[in-house]
Amino acid sequence: MTLFVLAYLAGLLTIASPCILPILPFVLARADQPFRRGSLPLLAGLVLTFAAVTTLAAVAGGWAVEVNRHGRTVALAVMTLFGLAMLFPALADRMMAPVASLGSRLADLAGARTNNDATTGASLLLGVATGLLWAPCAGPVMGLILTAAALRGPGVETSLLLLTYGLGAATSLGAGVLFGRRLLALVSRSWRWDDGVRRVLGAAVVAGAAIVWLGADTGLLTRLSATGTNVLEQGLIAGLRHGPVPAMARAAESTAPSSALPSPLNSLFEMRHWLNTQPRPEDLRGKVVLVNFWTYSCINCLRTLPHVRAWAENYRDRGLVVIGVHTPEFAFEKDAANVLKASVALGVSYPVVIDNDFAIWRAFDNQAWPAIYFIGADGRVRHHTLGEGGYDQSERLIQQLLSEAHGAPIAGDIAAIRAEGAQAAADEGNLRSSETYIGYRQVENFASPGGIRQDVPNLYRAMPELPLNRWSLAGDWTVGGEFATLNGTSGNITYRFHARDLHLVLGPSTHGQPVRFRVRIDGAPPGTDHGFDVDAQGWGSVREERLYQLVRQAGPVFERAFEIEFLDPGVRAYAFTFG
Repeated sequence: MTLFVLAYLAGLLTIASPCILPILPFVLARADQPFRRGSLPLLAGLVLTFAAVTTLAAVAGGWAVEVNRHGRTVALAVMTLFGLAMLFPALADRMMAPVASLGSRLADLAGARTNNDATTGASLLLGVATGLLWAPCAGPVMGLILTAAALRGPGVETSLLLLTYGLGAATSLGAGVLFGRRLLALVSRSWRWDDGVRRVLGAAVVAGAAIVWLGADTGLLTRLSATGTNVLEQGLIAGLRHGPVPAMARAAESTAPSSALPSPLNSLFEMRHWLNTQPRPEDLRGKVVLVNFWTYSCINCLRTLPHVRAWAENYRDRGLVVIGVHTPEFAFEKDAANVLKASVALGVSYPVVIDNDFAIWRAFDNQAWPAIYFIGADGRVRHHTLGEGGYDQSERLIQQLLSEAHGAPIAGDIAAIRAEGAQAAADEGNLRSSETYIGYRQVENFASPGGIRQDVPNLYRAMPELPLNRWSLAGDWTVGGEFATLNGTSGNITYRFHARDLHLVLGPSTHGQPVRFRVRIDGAPPGTDHGFDVDAQGWGSVREERLYQLVRQAGPVFERAFEIEFLDPGVRAYAFTFG
């Protein structure tokens, strides 16, 4: 019940958020109608459509996002047409003639000729379209609810939470409509409610639609000052995050009471989704435990994995338990199916727990990927390492902790590691380029003329000459907060780097539709300098969301000009990494 109360309160707060501004004209446009036939159907359509669309997003993932994107386009067209009809009465008469005729016939069949249903139906349709517009920008609380759905699986509770959130917002909007009606009543005493007022509201509707068409609803408006609202929203988010444990998680906890293991080990068993095998609390009690925080597209994590795999294999029979905690960096890494596929490909056979909401990360007070925590048989964290390196010392520490647990020396040679592809150790002596994000939230060193335009399609031009560690786009791209998406049939990314290896995190926009690409180094095919995911001529394809190794210089390492050309639309580019 607490979650529903908080979701409703979060919806109430939406009225104070800049994200609500683009849809206010559409809501107030019905303020001149009786509330029961005008505003009430509109709000009902808004809430039901919002709950349906966001539930669909929780259930169906990526393809639902595409459906909703097209739904927004249709909704914007409806909104624009509605506003133009208010501006031009003759257009309104033509638009409503078929509806009025159909409504008249239906009324005849029902035995009651009235135009009330036409008014109610138009308001309901407007509410449906407004709900489609509002769903993608409903704020962090909606995102949190969808994240919870991804963790526990979509269900009735998720849909009801989304509906409750929408009802809270509808309550605020309804109050605004009533206030708006009273204001209009005052105005009408000195200025009759006539075509002039309708045209003003129609212009407001068209202007609101234009704001959304141009992407300003998620750009300019979300950057407007809303400090007070953000503080309140964050409080609600904190409450939601620490709210009641889902039913499936409670079932898992019943076998692991809080006193079963010391903190932070106990946090491992508050999550419900495990890959490979799921250990029990008693499987860890009295054992030396190694906890490895990783995410499968992180190059530093990939280069650590060979050592962690070797320790899991070599010391398993001597009492070491290795547990991977997969805490995602990018949205596609939250998909458990993607993590399972990557784990199999990477040879990860030890237990892996999905930490999509960073609960285990916070319990360990972790700060980075990768991170390894060494826990003694007494359940206490004895040491931890952040980042790569120090593998010999880490293995000696494992031997020491096992010796303490058994009361007898356990020693041996340091495990010999042979790693290939992206898992091979970096050439630190020649590494002069660092991780570079392509999404605008963390973008650096972008060199295309005009800079980045956020969340809108834009035609970018490449720079003919790039300084070291600068990069550029060419072609029609939409740069989002996390990644850039190629809209056209051809596009390029260029980067001037100094490193043995160059990797790029890529993924297709649509599952099952690969994107072909070709890599060039200094304007020519890579030859022997091609990476694991590219042939000597530079050809490759993006078939899944992961890190792709595109360059591995076979000879002396020096500064090079990298170019990747995509031959199909829809690729998503996330980040460069080097080794």
